[in-house]
Amino acid sequence: MAIPFRGVVTLDIRDSVPDWGPYEQPKAAPGSPNIVYIVLDDVGFGAMSCYGGPIETPNIDRIAARGLRYSQWHTTALCSPTRSCLLTGRNHTTNGMACISEAAVGFPGANGHIPAECATLAEVLVDQGFSTAMVGKWHLCAEDEMNLASTKRNWPVGRGFERFYGFLGAETNQWYPDLVHDNHPVEQPSTPEEGYHFGVDITDHAIEYIDDVKAIAPDRPVFLYYAPGCAHAPHHAPREWIERYRGRFDAGYEVMRAEILERQKQLGLVPPDTELPPLNPIGTPDTRSGPDGAPFPPMDYTRPWDTLVEDEKRLFCRMAEVYAGFLSHCDDQIGRLLDYLERIEQFDNTIIVVVSDNGASGEGGSDGSVNENKITNGVLDDLAENMAKLDELGSTTTYNHYPNGWAVAFNAPFKMWKRYSFNGGTCDPCIISWPAGTSAHGEIRDQYHHAVDLVPTLLDCLGLELPDMVKGHAQIPVQGVSMRYSFDAPTIPTAKHTQFYSMLGGRGIWHDGWKAVTTHPTLSGWSHFPDDTWELYHTEVDRSEMHDLAAEQPGRLAELIGLWFYEAGVNQAFPLDDRSAIEILTTERPQLAPPRHRYVYRPGGAEVPESVAVNIRNRSYSIGALVDVPGHDAAGVLFSHGGRFGGHALYVKDNRLHYVYNFLGSEEQRISATEELPTGENLILAASFDKESEDPPGTARGVLSLYYGERKVGEGRIRTQPGKFSLAGEGLHAGRDTAEAVTDDYPGARPWAFTGGTLHQVAVDVSGEPFVDLEREAAAMLSRE
Repeated sequence: MAIPFRGVVTLDIRDSVPDWGPYEQPKAAPGSPNIVYIVLDDVGFGAMSCYGGPIETPNIDRIAARGLRYSQWHTTALCSPTRSCLLTGRNHTTNGMACISEAAVGFPGANGHIPAECATLAEVLVDQGFSTAMVGKWHLCAEDEMNLASTKRNWPVGRGFERFYGFLGAETNQWYPDLVHDNHPVEQPSTPEEGYHFGVDITDHAIEYIDDVKAIAPDRPVFLYYAPGCAHAPHHAPREWIERYRGRFDAGYEVMRAEILERQKQLGLVPPDTELPPLNPIGTPDTRSGPDGAPFPPMDYTRPWDTLVEDEKRLFCRMAEVYAGFLSHCDDQIGRLLDYLERIEQFDNTIIVVVSDNGASGEGGSDGSVNENKITNGVLDDLAENMAKLDELGSTTTYNHYPNGWAVAFNAPFKMWKRYSFNGGTCDPCIISWPAGTSAHGEIRDQYHHAVDLVPTLLDCLGLELPDMVKGHAQIPVQGVSMRYSFDAPTIPTAKHTQFYSMLGGRGIWHDGWKAVTTHPTLSGWSHFPDDTWELYHTEVDRSEMHDLAAEQPGRLAELIGLWFYEAGVNQAFPLDDRSAIEILTTERPQLAPPRHRYVYRPGGAEVPESVAVNIRNRSYSIGALVDVPGHDAAGVLFSHGGRFGGHALYVKDNRLHYVYNFLGSEEQRISATEELPTGENLILAASFDKESEDPPGTARGVLSLYYGERKVGEGRIRTQPGKFSLAGEGLHAGRDTAEAVTDDYPGARPWAFTGGTLHQVAVDVSGEPFVDLEREAAAMLSRE
């Protein structure tokens, strides 16, 4: 509510009394602490050293030593949904985030837009006198809004953060990130060859943002949301960090998870009688199939270590070493931030929260991957190809992910992984440190809590309540409970009573120490949800969900199932969606401009994100560049879309036209002109793909032809990807390519801009009409102009 003016206004200012109250900017209460929210990605319960894990995280250990570790803190099992809970204190489906924001499906619980009625913590704190800044991964913006033509209402700067430096989508290449600064895309400041890494870059900006505030107003509190995207795939780290772990995982993931559990018992993180569940607790492709005979998802099968051949063990171990190096390197950057807070004497009065957004990821499947984009294209990895990249893992030439056996280990002692409502997907690290506000340091808390509980906890620490109105919108009440009661009371019973789970067809419900959960494989396409098998666990004593009590206590199970349906209804969790990743990600979604047959791009503009660029998947298409070529020294990129791990490009090299389609980073299909370029004005240099078949379904096969005007100057057979070039990032350019190039065959140096001529525009046609007809139509149009 606006503060009324209480001064006196008369004809003459000399007789008037000013009142600055209504016009002053908000000021926080004296002594208010800073808040640093560190949100890790895909870091399982048993990965970090302070949780009994094998990965050294000395700086996160520093936070734990001066704070509290929670042993029963939970997430939604997936990125965007959890992040929405972390920032709003409401359940993910109440936030419209049933799945990742790229997978929105147009229902109240799954539309990819956090409603204004669910204000973020940043929106609340900025009105309470806090400076707010965010660096790293956002992932709370619908895909149709991740572009320069769209509204910025759901970008960080539209949801309460005054500064932002990071990326908007699910993941990014840590060597070549898709950077946004405040509300516009920017190029990275240096290259990997010059020492660039995303984690270092965002930490520089985090320190800069805090310093910008403290230099002017030392007592003004800062809310920093620090989300490095680590350790989400791709796992990218400087080689020296990876080498620290050489040989450390050679015993394999089954031995590793047993060792982790023993350390967890010694630390008091789990009950002493906790057991390890089976390696494949919900079935295998050989033992289980869906209601209509649908196969068990092969990606969710973990290969026993003793069935691997030596080369496979060597590859799998290296993949774990890379992941570990990535996480330790991230920890080192967190250490830089902590050192800065100590240097400016702000550490003690800063509330630091460290969490992971879900369990370790099983998206690498049974064999791991050198290109995670294969998963979203429904393409299985090739072990021989992966072996060939062994020495390059973690570098700029891979987009890697470990096999799911390591997810089992890093989630120890739990079963399954990210995506699943078992504890392997949902029970994750949570550390809260506030030396000036708590007397207990270095201790463990066993109270059951969830991501929705952190916003009310932080508001409680600040002595604030959620306002009834934020930005003119009446607020949905916070659905979490404050955890502050547990700070200095280690044995007090949990204040939470119920938490529901729903993710990609899997379901779960926890209530007063008991949990019911389905064994429905996520992303399986099985449907038939009424036929799901529900299991019952007393998780207060059985943290690893080993002993199914459904047969012994059918009444309790029935009550919990009924409670799940109630909670799902209250939180708008229907309909359930267990379709495959490629089906979900290629679902048609609204666009600012409707799909059309012809797209025109001009050089000089910002990258066009794939979600709003021309869609050439599984169809015929033609790419025509309108150029002036005065001589014989033209060279460079005319058109590029995608990157090293999937994409296509039209370019000039050695005075000839070339086209390349890079199929998932595995095969560069290159067609080159048989003649040198003509010279002249308003020339059309083109590539045209005529689809002939699909094999397998969704993968188009046909002939790609090159043209100078109407004259065909080259052709070859290619296949095109069924899914996107990238889950997030690597868009379309005219006249250049940036970051990770589609091919290393470009002439010149980054950004391989077209030179030696003038590129007017590039048109991409997906009407399916023969190219020669299109070219004649274009020529006629030019003659009229």
